[in-house]
Amino acid sequence: MPANDAQRAPAPRTRPPRRRALLAAGALVLGGPAPAAALLPGSPARAAASLNGGDVTANLWEWNWPSVAAACTGHLGPAGYGAVQVAPPAESVSLASTSEGAHPWWEVYQPVSYGLTSRLGTRAQFAAMVTACHGAGVRVYVDAVINHMAGRNNTVDTTYGGSTFDPPGFSYPAVPYAYGDFHHANDGYCNDDDAGIDDWNNTSEVQNCELVALSDLKTQAGDVREKIAGYLNDLIGLGVDGFRIDAAKHIAQSDFAAIKGMLRTTTAEGKAPYIAQEVFPGASNSELRPAAFTANGDVLGFAYAQGLKAQFQNGTLANLSGIPSWSLDAGSGQTYAMVTNHDTERDGSTLTYKNGSDYVLANYFLLAYPYGRPAVYDGFAWSSAGQSPPANAGGFVTDADCASGWQCLTRSTGMKGMVGWRNATASATTVSDFTATAGDVIGFSRGSKGWIGLNDSSGPSTASYRTGLADGVYCDVITGGLGENGCAGTAVSVSGGSATVTIPAHGAVAIHVNARAGATPTSTTTPTRPASVSDAFNVHAATTWGTSVYVVGDIPALGSWDTSKAVQLSSAGYPTWSGTVTLPANTRIEYKYIKKTDAGAVTWENSANRGYTTGTSTHTANDTWR
Repeated sequence: MPANDAQRAPAPRTRPPRRRALLAAGALVLGGPAPAAALLPGSPARAAASLNGGDVTANLWEWNWPSVAAACTGHLGPAGYGAVQVAPPAESVSLASTSEGAHPWWEVYQPVSYGLTSRLGTRAQFAAMVTACHGAGVRVYVDAVINHMAGRNNTVDTTYGGSTFDPPGFSYPAVPYAYGDFHHANDGYCNDDDAGIDDWNNTSEVQNCELVALSDLKTQAGDVREKIAGYLNDLIGLGVDGFRIDAAKHIAQSDFAAIKGMLRTTTAEGKAPYIAQEVFPGASNSELRPAAFTANGDVLGFAYAQGLKAQFQNGTLANLSGIPSWSLDAGSGQTYAMVTNHDTERDGSTLTYKNGSDYVLANYFLLAYPYGRPAVYDGFAWSSAGQSPPANAGGFVTDADCASGWQCLTRSTGMKGMVGWRNATASATTVSDFTATAGDVIGFSRGSKGWIGLNDSSGPSTASYRTGLADGVYCDVITGGLGENGCAGTAVSVSGGSATVTIPAHGAVAIHVNARAGATPTSTTTPTRPASVSDAFNVHAATTWGTSVYVVGDIPALGSWDTSKAVQLSSAGYPTWSGTVTLPANTRIEYKYIKKTDAGAVTWENSANRGYTTGTSTHTANDTWR
């Protein structure tokens, strides 16, 4: 749902193009909704997945399914991301020609069926993506469009899966939905002559009338609720762990509560799916404000994102100390926080990748500050509001290429380092030692777990800061990261709890308790040192029959995070698995243990990477599976 669907001023505002159903539409269900008997809550078999404990989500918006799978395996899982959010997977309209070009991005927000053949891939590719992400320890959250179907004012019925539908007749046979499954003008629900939303503070209109001519589902009806729940349960059955509910503001809370009550528990963790609801702030009617929706789940943090934009664009980072007194959408525990998303980057209400260092620094702050459940956004480069993501002539999205057309902040060294930083500081829930050495230069700590400094000025800044950390030499994870390259960042020395730090212009420095700098060589000559060392890995790990334990890490000797090249450990001392690996001496390494079945299914151990610096004699790791 676009950000400005809710009024920010008394007069309603024009919506972004996604909500204009100008041309085509269609319908197909491939493995459509489950039968009614399958809609009741159940306890499906639990998958053998050990998911990361972190709360950071990578929002890979409109990436196709193979690209999301590759990102989970190669970047997100090893870096410690807790989840990935993906774009709507349902079959949608396919618009070969519009005033904004062929196949605008908003096609996916006009579903024609609940089948999973879309411009982002097939049902099989979607299922394989979920499996791959779970294998890497990453949950999958789906952007779910359940308030409406494709617009009734579409003039063609082309679709990505081949379904047909009748826009003006409100017929979507692949679901199936018919005329009576929708709200209409003056039907007792939508008391408006043209069936559109005119009064954005009128709860009945906002929740029962059409949002920019999109066919509004009658979610009060039991059979409509069952079909929506059937769609969501189908996704849960494929392993989906949660949902971003598109246009949640336009669904009565009691209706969504009833739908939510029909959902099964997740297959990987056996718990209720995570819910984040799109409810844009600005209404004067308290029933339509984000805080009114929290009984059904979290809400997107639009006000927080807007506040971050103001401070980072104005160079007033010192004002960030006042966040606890800000008027925000909801409390920290019920906010899906962000710097931007696909709607707000286009309407200009938040920072975007086009804002350069302000955008990057704001994302670092998003992960450092203990507010909400953070989501880091990666979409695609655009020059016009409705522009299609990179796609072939048929509109099918091509593989994400970070060097051509796609944004890839989530896999940058600094962002991976900050994911590790947030995971390492999770137990320290408050900010300490907030220091502003200038209006645009700040530093703060999270108890005794980590410290970060941010410099939004045009020159480097050197100052002394209280870090909260024990004395020692730490590694800056902005320059060193904690992903596939280990931590080779700038060393920061803490003495007496304080550190004198030079923060680069438009840059940041971040250290935490689990990121220590490697040992400093005592001599500049190395011929007498061994080129390699044989280190032992022992891990206490319970397994089932047919499953073995391996060690994998960031250097070639440990497979360079490629699970097919991981080093298998011996079960001779079960439940302790053991092995010896020849590693380069005097080298910082990062590693994790994985479990692999005889069939090749991979499960990563939970939480942050393990790591140490090899020496000149054997090192023995005695670990316990996490």
